[in-house]
Amino acid sequence: MDLIQAHGLAMTEFDRRVREIAPEQWALGTPCREWSVRDLVGHLVYEQLWAPELLAGCTVEQVGDRFDHDNLGDDPLVSWVVAAAAAREAWLEPSALTKQVSVSFGTIDAEEYCWQMTADLAVHAWDLARSIGADERIDPGLASMVLEYVERNVEEWSGTSAFDSPVPVAPDADDQTRLIGLLGRKP
Repeated sequence: MDLIQAHGLAMTEFDRRVREIAPEQWALGTPCREWSVRDLVGHLVYEQLWAPELLAGCTVEQVGDRFDHDNLGDDPLVSWVVAAAAAREAWLEPSALTKQVSVSFGTIDAEEYCWQMTADLAVHAWDLARSIGADERIDPGLASMVLEYVERNVEEWSGTSAFDSPVPVAPDADDQTRLIGLLGRKP
C-alpha cells in the first residue's frame, strides 16, 4: 500500500466512525483530553478544510482565520463529508505528493504533510471508536504503516502538546496496540 492509499484508508476508517455517532453521543468525552466527540470531529474537519488550500499553494497567512470557527454547524456529518471529499480530491491530484506546503511551523514536503494527516485520521478513528463504543480495530496494514511513521518521529514530538507520553504495552502487542500506546492512549 502506498501513502495515498493509506491516506484514503485512514479517511475511510474515520468516516466510518463519524457515521456511527448517535445524536446523544456528540457531547461524550474522548481519549483526547478536553475534547468531546464534537470537538474531535471538528478538529478533523478543520484539518481537511486546510488541505486543498495548502496543496493549491496557499500559505498559512493567505488562508488566515477563514476556518477559525465552528465548522460543523447544525449537521456535523455533512460538514465532515464535504470537507473530507474536498481534501481527498486534493490529495488525488497527480503531483500532490511532490509539492511543498506552508504549515504553521514553516514549509514542508507535501509527503510529510500527508503522513501527518494520515496518522491523525487513523489514530483519531480509534479515539472516536473508543468514545462511542464502536469497533476500535483499524486496518492492520494501515496500523503498521502509521506505526512505522510514528516510531520515526515520536522522539521529535516528545514534550510537545501533540500527544501524551507513551503508555507501556505488552512486548508482543500487535501494531495497532503499539501505535495507540506510543501516542499516549490506553489500549
